[in-house]
Amino acid sequence: MSALGPIGPGTVHIAIDMQVLFTPPARWVVPDMDRIVPNIRRVATTHPSRTLFTRFIVPERAETARGCWRGYYDHWWDFTGEHLPEGRLDLLEALRPLAPSEAIIDKPTHSAFEVPELERQLATLGATTLVLTGVETDVCVLATALTAIDRGYRIIVVADAVTSSSPEGHAATLNAILPRFDRQAEIMDTATLLAEWHA
Repeated sequence: MSALGPIGPGTVHIAIDMQVLFTPPARWVVPDMDRIVPNIRRVATTHPSRTLFTRFIVPERAETARGCWRGYYDHWWDFTGEHLPEGRLDLLEALRPLAPSEAIIDKPTHSAFEVPELERQLATLGATTLVLTGVETDVCVLATALTAIDRGYRIIVVADAVTSSSPEGHAATLNAILPRFDRQAEIMDTATLLAEWHA
């Protein structure tokens, strides 16, 4: 059993940024996204009414971005709306059937908690524990996890359902950073999660 106790009905799964945006041919490529899709599907299909999906949404032009995001999009100019090919912000095709529109939350930042809609949905679902999957382990997944911890949620990061374009960042997040929060966050694999999550 989990060191932090049973995984019960207050649990919500958030699949973070599983989008076409992070597949070839663009520069933001997460090479092994396909590897984690089956595990995300397993969690989402087992708990469909307790699963939310986020999408990372970009500004139309760099000059409309806030603060240092402007310099970010000056560098990543080809990821602004005016240059991005149609469909790149969509969820991966394999996940779309599992993501009704009301379960999709668009965010312009790394942490999903910068969007009030997430907190509203979590409150409606009575969430106390958040299961995080998706990309990138060391960027949007980590940012969401740390904000959630600050807001009092218990966090479970599913090790075989997260990945990153940086193997070093992925490993550091799972092996060094998240273990620092061992009274608030834990790491487990998909099989363990599904065996212990009792709705």
